[in-house]
Amino acid sequence: MLRVLVEDDSYLRIVPVLLDPSITGEHRAALNDFMAHDIPDFEAWLRKFQSEIPGLYPAKIELVKDQADLQARLPGAKAAIIESLPFGEKEIVLGRDLAIVHKFGTLSSNIDIAACARHNLLVRIQKRRVNIAVAEQAFMLMIALARRLCETNHITDSASLDAAGFNSRPYDRRYTTNSNYGRISDIKVLYGATFGALGMGEIGREVASRAAAFGMKIIYHQRNRMSLIDETIYNAEYVSFDELLQKSDFLSIHLPLSDLTRGIIDSAALQKLKTGAIVINIARAQLIDRDALNNVLESGKLGGYGLDVGYEEPGRVDEPLKKFKNVILTPHTAVARRDLGLIDMAEICKRIWTAVTAQA
Repeated sequence: MLRVLVEDDSYLRIVPVLLDPSITGEHRAALNDFMAHDIPDFEAWLRKFQSEIPGLYPAKIELVKDQADLQARLPGAKAAIIESLPFGEKEIVLGRDLAIVHKFGTLSSNIDIAACARHNLLVRIQKRRVNIAVAEQAFMLMIALARRLCETNHITDSASLDAAGFNSRPYDRRYTTNSNYGRISDIKVLYGATFGALGMGEIGREVASRAAAFGMKIIYHQRNRMSLIDETIYNAEYVSFDELLQKSDFLSIHLPLSDLTRGIIDSAALQKLKTGAIVINIARAQLIDRDALNNVLESGKLGGYGLDVGYEEPGRVDEPLKKFKNVILTPHTAVARRDLGLIDMAEICKRIWTAVTAQA
């Protein structure tokens, strides 16, 4: 039976269910529950997929916890799926039986591509559909807040507009159009605005590429600057953290949550933002200090705030952010349908099957 090493990642835990019949019933039941609202008969989907890869299923899947664990398990393994663990000369030598190293994602800087080429070890990447869905969510939030959609949805008659605090009056149609007859101020346009990306990893790059399509100026900040080639591809200018805050009309956050990043947007950082700036957080709520966020929203400084992953999940009934009309909260739905992740996993498995078959 083929041995496949898989870095232990929340999405990659799908792979053992796809390929390894020896997994625990608890693991299988958890994935069935995870898929149920989008794929009610996941077992039928699973049987169909397994029938399409008879040369790979069944396989022995071993989840790898860390670098030492990866190195210990490499001898005799036929494939490795890597998310963030380094894979270089030492790993290649230990994994002399490998037919393929598959990156889960598109940024393969953790894999020594040149060394793999010298050893004739195949490397493949997987563009994550979920990352694309998250980028779409970021733009949904940006556009909705820019156009004050939450405050104006269903408010089309004069009485409703006036009750919402707008001064609705028709214009003199002899000389003007009647556009924005609700006289709603501060409606923003993305074209020509400055899009600031805090983090330009895979999701940050997906969002930035869409910002470019909207005609936005792109600036970014992260711990390590991108290569000049990548900056040219994304037409992105590297700036300091303070410059990012001060120049962004729209600030989008794409950082992992860690001890280093928790609360990275604190009260001082929020005060450096432009008045009227819109902040989008499709990463983790805790990247922004909760009390500082509430205070800056109370002050009216922010033009809007969009959040997909809450401070608690499920969220609090008395969540303070709910009281602000210019705040959008969504219940961790940016990842969209479950089949996006399944398609990614299926493609990875089929590439592994092809590589192992070719090696044989």
